[in-house]
Amino acid sequence: MELLRLGPLGHEIPVIRHDGVCFDLRPLTHDIDPNFFAADGIERARAALDAGELEPLAGADELRIGAPLSRPSSIVCVGMNYAAHAREAGAEPPERPVIFFKMPSTIAGPTDPLELPPSATKADWEVELGVVIGARAYRVASAEAGLDYVAGYVLANDLSERRLQIEESGGQWSKGKNLPGFTPLGPWIRPAAEVDPGDLRLRSWINGEVRQDSSTSDLIFSAGEIIHQLSQAMAFEPGDVILTGTPQGVALSGKYPYLADGDVVELELDGLGRHRQVVTVTE
Repeated sequence: MELLRLGPLGHEIPVIRHDGVCFDLRPLTHDIDPNFFAADGIERARAALDAGELEPLAGADELRIGAPLSRPSSIVCVGMNYAAHAREAGAEPPERPVIFFKMPSTIAGPTDPLELPPSATKADWEVELGVVIGARAYRVASAEAGLDYVAGYVLANDLSERRLQIEESGGQWSKGKNLPGFTPLGPWIRPAAEVDPGDLRLRSWINGEVRQDSSTSDLIFSAGEIIHQLSQAMAFEPGDVILTGTPQGVALSGKYPYLADGDVVELELDGLGRHRQVVTVTE
């Protein structure tokens, strides 16, 4: 079962896909947003589908695939969470999760054009497992308990502009992470009960050439451990997104060029679909 939002930007239709058929969720909810998750939306959608209360969405295959959720109150990101990635960046693996924040305005669909301003000369890709929170999580007791607060999982690209992140950062990372469209998500959210977040293969390609190929089994801090540790200092709300980090193979390593006009960026994560975006440098 998969949750998607289909249609033009700003006018997406919430759907649930089962056995390849997209069912219209509008009788149940106006959107897949924080209110949807706070009201146990995934289970309600599953129950409505099982009861035959939802109709197939006509023309679903012709519609744009948008980000599968909207308006999270926060996007919290974990950096240096794969040991090999930390090494290629010249850093030691952290003893505690390193975090930064992204604005909801960075969210984009998985096939939307990746538009860069001319100043974005060091744009970098980062394939990641994204966690969608399903219930308020504060002072969670353990890593195992942390997974109880997960509604589902999503494929994410934590795009970064390294010049802003490192050279003009002022000592923090978020400045280089928040250009519009810098958090493509999707194509769908898969419910937590259907995913083992500790053993998923994730990959990225640039112009058809493999850049990253790893597994979430190599995470330093697991999804549950991230929720446990960070919830001691902050409260996650339903619909919030946590990006769990990226493996080695990014342009920051010095092995590959940064993104340029016309490049094709593709990502894939087991069970969570695929992205394909074309880079366009805008004037």
